[in-house]
Amino acid sequence: MTKRSRKYSAAWIAACLCIAATAPVHAQKKLKCEYLENPLGIDATHPRFSWQLDDATPGATQTAWRILVSTDSAGLANDQATVWNSGWQQSGAVLAVYNGAALQPFTRYFWKVSTKSTQTTTSSIASFETGMMDKKNWQGAWISDGTDINLKPAPYFRKVFTAGKKIKHARAYIAAAGLYELYINGEKIGNHRLDPMYTRFDRRTLYVTYDVTQALQNGANAIGVLLGNGWYNMQSTAVWNFHKAPWRNRPAFCFDLRITYEDDSVETIASGKDWKTALSPVVFNSIYTAEHYDARKEQPGWNTIHFADSSWKEVYFRTAPAATITAQAMHPVRNVEEVKPQTIKQLDDTTWLFDLGRNIAGVSRITVQGPAGTVVRIKHTERLYANGRADMSNIDVHYRPTDNTDPFQTDMVILNGKDATTFMPHFNYKGFQYIEVSSSAPVKLTKESVTAYFMHSDVPAVGEVSSSDDILTKIWSATNNSYLSNLFGYPTDCPQREKNGWTGDAQIAIETGLYSFDGITVYEKWLADHRDEQQPNGVLPSIVPTDGWGYEWGNGPDWTSTIAIIPWNIYLFYGDTTLLANCYDNIKRYVEHINLISPAGLTTWGLGDWVPVKSTTPVELTSTCYYYADVLILAKAAKLFGHTADELRYNQLAAKIRDAFNTKYLHTETATYGDGVQTALSTPLYWGLVPDAYKAKVAASLAKKVASDNYHLDVGLLGQKAILNALSENGYADVAYKIASQKTYPSWGWWMVNGATTLYENWKIDAQSDISLNHIMFGEIGAWLYKGIAGIKPDAAQPGFKNTVLQPHFVEGLNSFEAKHESPYGTIVSSWVRKGNAVAYTVVIPSNATASLYLPGYTITENGKQATGNVLQLQAGTHNLVCKMAAK
Repeated sequence: MTKRSRKYSAAWIAACLCIAATAPVHAQKKLKCEYLENPLGIDATHPRFSWQLDDATPGATQTAWRILVSTDSAGLANDQATVWNSGWQQSGAVLAVYNGAALQPFTRYFWKVSTKSTQTTTSSIASFETGMMDKKNWQGAWISDGTDINLKPAPYFRKVFTAGKKIKHARAYIAAAGLYELYINGEKIGNHRLDPMYTRFDRRTLYVTYDVTQALQNGANAIGVLLGNGWYNMQSTAVWNFHKAPWRNRPAFCFDLRITYEDDSVETIASGKDWKTALSPVVFNSIYTAEHYDARKEQPGWNTIHFADSSWKEVYFRTAPAATITAQAMHPVRNVEEVKPQTIKQLDDTTWLFDLGRNIAGVSRITVQGPAGTVVRIKHTERLYANGRADMSNIDVHYRPTDNTDPFQTDMVILNGKDATTFMPHFNYKGFQYIEVSSSAPVKLTKESVTAYFMHSDVPAVGEVSSSDDILTKIWSATNNSYLSNLFGYPTDCPQREKNGWTGDAQIAIETGLYSFDGITVYEKWLADHRDEQQPNGVLPSIVPTDGWGYEWGNGPDWTSTIAIIPWNIYLFYGDTTLLANCYDNIKRYVEHINLISPAGLTTWGLGDWVPVKSTTPVELTSTCYYYADVLILAKAAKLFGHTADELRYNQLAAKIRDAFNTKYLHTETATYGDGVQTALSTPLYWGLVPDAYKAKVAASLAKKVASDNYHLDVGLLGQKAILNALSENGYADVAYKIASQKTYPSWGWWMVNGATTLYENWKIDAQSDISLNHIMFGEIGAWLYKGIAGIKPDAAQPGFKNTVLQPHFVEGLNSFEAKHESPYGTIVSSWVRKGNAVAYTVVIPSNATASLYLPGYTITENGKQATGNVLQLQAGTHNLVCKMAAK
C-alpha cells in the first residue's frame, strides 16, 4: 500500500466513523415474509410480514409500525409505495398481514418496515416474489414416460431450446407427482433434496420455484429432469400398504420455465410433447427402502445441449394428480451436515464396515472402482452383531418384501469398469450409524471412500441449552438429533423402519421442536395435510399423510390431538392466529365426533400410554385427558375469534368432561387417580383436570410415588409428556430433576451412558420389539429443559413471547444452567449459577418485549435493590439478579 492510499484510507475510515456516529444505532432485523427470508414463488394472497426491533435501549418498546410495499426498489428507498402503504399502526406487534392491492403472479415485490420506539427508524429493503398464484397460470402439461407402476428404472426427460435475446431473469416452476431433480445445462439446480414434499397426492400437489437466471445462456440451453417414485409410486411392500395407495401411478411432472428478456418480453418454455424421455441408470428407487444404480447405463451429457437423443422416445401426457397445486413455501430438506466415518474395518476380502460414531438420518456417498459388473451393496444399520457385521433386525420388522431384489436400507451399485463411480441416492434417505459395504469382487476402500450426510428439513436453530450436568446437555443434543432426523417436510416417528407421520409422536414433540427450531413452515404444511385427510365426520388417521391406512387403528385423541395441540402451540410461540383459524372448523368436527361417540364425557378411543416401563394406565384415563385438552383449546380459540356461542358450548363441555373424569378416577381420600401409578397421576395434573383443592395433594402423591420408584421413570409415551412438567409446575422441580438426570435404567441418561446420540423407542436397550434407535416419541424432556429448569414459557395473554413467563427452578444438585430461545421478538436468555447460598441469575429480554418473573420463596435483588411482590415485571434489557431463599 502506498503512502497516498494509506492517507486516503484514513480519511475514508474517519468519514465512516462520522457517519456511524450520526446514524441511528438501531433499526429492524430478521425481516421475513411468510416466515422465510426473501422467499421466491409464494402463492399467499395476503402474505405475513415479520421483523424484530433492534433497539438496545433498556426497556425499548415499539409503539407503532408502518410497512411500505412496491415493485420498484429504488422508489421504495425514497418511501414511494406503489402497492401498499399500511399507514402508521399504533401497535407493538412484530407481525403484520398484507392488505394492499391484489398481488399479481410472477412479480417481485419489495418491502420495508418503519417503527417508532426511542427513535423512528426504517429497515433495509427486503423482498418476496409471487409464483403461479392460480393453477390457470400454468402453461406446461403433465408428462411422464407412461403408466406402468411396475417399471423400475427412473426416467430421464430433456428438452433443448434457444434463448434468442439477452436474458434479464428467469424462473423455473416445477410440480411433481413423485420426486424430481432439475438440471439446466448439465448442472443440478438448487440444493434441495426430496422435492416436492410428501402430501396426499390426489388432493394437493406442491410446486417449487427456482431462480435459474445464472444457469441459462444466450443461445441453446438444455433442461433435464430426473423423476423418482417417492411416496407416489411405492414399489416396496410394508404393513401400511403404500403400494396400494389410491393415487399410485408412474411419476409425472409439470414444468414452466419463464424467461424475461432485457426488452421485458416474456417467453415460457413448458413441458409438452416436444420433450423426450429415456430410462436412467437409477434402475430402482424407493424412499422406503433404498436405491439401485447401474453405472453401465450412464448416458454422459444427457442434460446438455450436445447430447444426441435420437434414440429417446416421446413423452406421455397425463392428467394432473390433484385439482390443487400450490407453492411449497417452507424450509426445504437439504444435506445439512457432512459426517465423516470415525472408523473403518475390513471384515474380509469383500466386506468393509464404516462407523459414523453417531446415529443420523440421511444418505451415504461412496466412491469406488472395480471391474465392470461388480455389484457393491451398501447396507445401513443402527446396530452391529457380536461378530461386527451390520444388524438391522431392530428396524426391518414391518417390511414385507415379496422377493430378495429390494433389501432394506441397502443401496446397490453396479460398476462400469471404467473410472471410479461416485454414488449418492437421489430419492431416498435412511436412519443409520453403520455402513457395511460388500462387493461381488474385491475392491479397495479407504476411510475417505465413504461420506455420510445428515439430511432433514433445514429449519433454523432458535434454541440452545447448556448445563453443569453433562448428562442433561447430552440428552438435549440427542433430542435435537432425533427431532431433526424425523423432520422431512412432515414430522415422522423414525427415519428407517417407517418414515410415517405418526400424529402421537408429533404432538408429544411440538414444544421440543419449537423451543429449539423455527419449524412453523413445516407445521403449517403438515396441518394442511391434516385438513386434506380429515373425514367428513371429523375422524383423522393416525399417520398423516396416509394412503388410507390409520383410520381404523392408532387414532384417537391421544394421537390425533395434533389437529388442536399443534395450532395452539404455534399461536403461543409465534403469536400468529393463522394456523389456528385455518384449523378451527377441523377441530370442531373432531371434537364433535368424540362427543358423539362418548356422550358421557369419557372416551376409550386411543392407543394409551404406549411402550410403558412396567405399569399400565387405562386408555380411558389418558384419552379423556387429551379430549379435555382439545375442548379447552377449542373454547379458547372460539373466544379469540369472537365465536361467543362456541366459547360457551365448549367451556360447558370441558366442565362436563372434567366432572365425569374426576367422578370416576379421582380418589379423594388418597388424592390419587386410577391405580396411582406415575402416568395416572401426572397426566391429569399436566392437562389441568385436577380440581384446585386437590392439586397440591395429587402432586404430593405423585412425588411420593416417584420416590417409591427410586426416582426412576415408570411411564410410557403419554406419561413422559406429563411427568416432568406435572412435578415442576406443582412444587416438585427437584424431584423432576432427579428423574431427568438419572443414569441408570429406566431413564434418558441410561441411553446416554450406553452411547446413545439420539433418543430410543424403548426404555429397554435390549428390548425384543419397539427398538428403533432414533425416535422422537420420548422427546418431551427437550422442551422441559427450557420450561422446567430455565423456566421460559410463552404467555397465552401476550403470545409469541411478547411477554415471557419466567419460572426458573434452581434445582438441588445442579450448579448452573442456561437456556436461550430466539422468539419472534428476539433472544430470551435464562441463565443461572449457584454461588454459595445465593444464585446469580441473568435474564435477557429482547427489545419490545417484557417478562413476568415468578420466584416464590426467594428474595431478589437487582443492582443492590431488593424487589418486592410475588411477581417481578422485567422490561427489555439485561437483568443481573441475585436470588436467595427467603428466611422461613
